[in-house]
Amino acid sequence: MRVLHISTPQSWRGGEQQAAYLCLALHEQGLHVTMLTASGSRLGSTLEKDGLSVAYFQSRGLMGFSLAAKMAQLCRTKPFDLIHTHDAHAHTSAVLASTFFGMSLPIVVSRRVDFAVSSSLLSRWKYNHPAIARILCVSETIRRITAPAIRDPNKLEVVYSGIDLTRYAGRQQHRMLHQELGLPEDIRIVGNLSALADHKDYPVFIETARLLLEKEARLHFIIAGSGPEEDSIRQLITEKKLESHISLLGFRKDVTDVMLSLDAFLITSKTEGLGTIVLEAFAAGIPVISTAGGGITELVEDGVTGCVRPVGDAPGLSEGVLRVLSDPAFRQKLVNEARCKAELFSFRKTAARTKEIYEQILSK
Repeated sequence: MRVLHISTPQSWRGGEQQAAYLCLALHEQGLHVTMLTASGSRLGSTLEKDGLSVAYFQSRGLMGFSLAAKMAQLCRTKPFDLIHTHDAHAHTSAVLASTFFGMSLPIVVSRRVDFAVSSSLLSRWKYNHPAIARILCVSETIRRITAPAIRDPNKLEVVYSGIDLTRYAGRQQHRMLHQELGLPEDIRIVGNLSALADHKDYPVFIETARLLLEKEARLHFIIAGSGPEEDSIRQLITEKKLESHISLLGFRKDVTDVMLSLDAFLITSKTEGLGTIVLEAFAAGIPVISTAGGGITELVEDGVTGCVRPVGDAPGLSEGVLRVLSDPAFRQKLVNEARCKAELFSFRKTAARTKEIYEQILSK
């Protein structure tokens, strides 16, 4: 089976990590995988280092027509069986390639975003285009949100994202960040490792930190990630006079080591497709305190695999952090349950389920 995957961002966030995991695992399972991605993207260089086939485009062009033409050209020169798109621009271009450039292959769409399909004619057209064979939703929440826009609900499948569990096998918590940030050993670190984007709601993270510091001074907070909200987050930290208590670490490649340096993981998202960074915390044995944003609640069950509070509830989140840090038995219970939960979300299981869906499509 030969599959052409399409991912258009140059940046590296959760969606690109999932695309990389999927391509690597499908390759391991015997599929011929090619990734078509933006010139200079980290996704392309990552897959090339692992020996996978990568093709590049220079520009999507007006409304994606340039990428659509590139896609159709690739399909004429190589015998692909189907197309798998990983973002909205890739989806649009694939439908354009099918409509205007003679590409006749079935299209699989990955949908990771926690908001409804737009009511615009273009959105409704591309989601219900006859070439769309399946829409893979990363959580039941996303399937439910997407369903009203889809004329044939049988095309919707839930395929949960996964992580590389082997990165945490046999690893223990350590104090790397204490050394890096020059923190005393008795300081406990609470952090989030997510893109600096509006839907992550870092103002609530910062307010939660402020409330916690009023009750417990021996805490430090870290935010590891990059994104468009960085300047506003820095400004808010300064306005709250929390510069000495909250460290912005920027984009980190050493996610595993950063995660293992935490005493608690605090995620305050307003919306979330699934929240695979939560699975990283589960696998690392770091207790999670989260909002009930989107698909997160399919991972974090209050009092079982973590502490869950309503979106925007900084006082409730601060209480959850304090309980986790002050009650060792409760903390260990959460960690044990969460580790068991994480075992269900291997990226190789994601790939195996995706492969099954490919085979179903092609058998018809």
